[in-house]
Amino acid sequence: MIRKGLIEKLFEAASIQRWNDHVRPVELTELDKQAHKIVIAFVIAKFEEEYRNENINWINIIVGEFFEFLHRVILTDIKPPVYHKLMKTRGNDLNKWVIDKLDSDLKELNGSIKNSFEKYLLDPSHAVKERRILRAAHYLASNWEFKIIYHACPFIYGIEKTKEEIENQIEDHYDLIGVQKISLQKKSFGFIDLCGQLRFQKRWAQSPRIPQTSVLGHMLIVAFLSFLCSKEINACNRRIYNNFFCALFHDLPEVLTRDIVSPVKSSIVGLEEIINNYEAIQIEERILPLLPVSWHDEINYFLLNPFDSKIRDTDNSAKTISSDEINAKYNNDKYNPVDGEIIKICDHLAAFIEASISINHGIKSRHLIEGIKNFYDIYRAKELGGIRFGPLFDYFNISA
Repeated sequence: MIRKGLIEKLFEAASIQRWNDHVRPVELTELDKQAHKIVIAFVIAKFEEEYRNENINWINIIVGEFFEFLHRVILTDIKPPVYHKLMKTRGNDLNKWVIDKLDSDLKELNGSIKNSFEKYLLDPSHAVKERRILRAAHYLASNWEFKIIYHACPFIYGIEKTKEEIENQIEDHYDLIGVQKISLQKKSFGFIDLCGQLRFQKRWAQSPRIPQTSVLGHMLIVAFLSFLCSKEINACNRRIYNNFFCALFHDLPEVLTRDIVSPVKSSIVGLEEIINNYEAIQIEERILPLLPVSWHDEINYFLLNPFDSKIRDTDNSAKTISSDEINAKYNNDKYNPVDGEIIKICDHLAAFIEASISINHGIKSRHLIEGIKNFYDIYRAKELGGIRFGPLFDYFNISA
């Protein structure tokens, strides 16, 4: 069972400010940085698969990001230079302390997640390749942020040393083809940069809210919720992979169209279809050209109709079915299943929690109150794919 405390920790990252001892022309949060990091890790890992024929364990990439995210949230009060120093000298003790802090949140999760968490933190020989990809992505995401800060205030004391340290860390990972590609600042970097722009696009733009969350940060929250739901229903590895990355990229077209809220889409007959067609054209013309042609089919599988549950049919075409059918017949890697229906609920759950947290902080508006009521009415008794979603919404129902 997914506990309320674990979900709350995911959202805590939206309030963790990065580079808060530097001049920052824009808000930079830990949630956004982690979201950008896993996007970059996806690109690096795909290049390693394709160009080096490396056997990437994608579950290790996903759980590694999840565990590193939680690790950073728990140790958020430690400044990065001190954090890295302590991890070198007392890393095992810190890791055991983090494990103890998260014990109650992880022990009831399905799929041996707690045991995997302990192994990831305490066994340095585990998932070496995937850890290295995530570490490279970490420094590339930090460098993307740092360039914003550096151009805003290049004369601040110590900033040249920080610049050199980040660049040295990136160079140490230069054997990874994806790092080389991104460092060229051409097509692959364009995709990374495009995703990064979603850090500046705020959710619930029509309403004041605390904490504010970006579209990119929201996408990671939905991906984590989809991952946890996938583990709850014993999804096969490919289904976990598809659910996570489909959720991670589900709002990517918004960097080209901006957020068009659901009430607007549904208020005019035929408008949603027009928007979907426009997004498909923009994906084809603006997003896919930034990625290798061999990835296009998979990216389209993620981005086109992301809230449809589907499998690959015998002719490799996408066949829309229900998540209940996937559970019954198609929970196998060979069918390439994805639970778009579950991703949609996780998307709405994330929005519900965003509104609920703000209202609990004393910042509320008609939009937030209506959003809470509408979502709760829809999902308080919802069950799909063997998951009871009502209790997850009950956790954050402000009228409960």
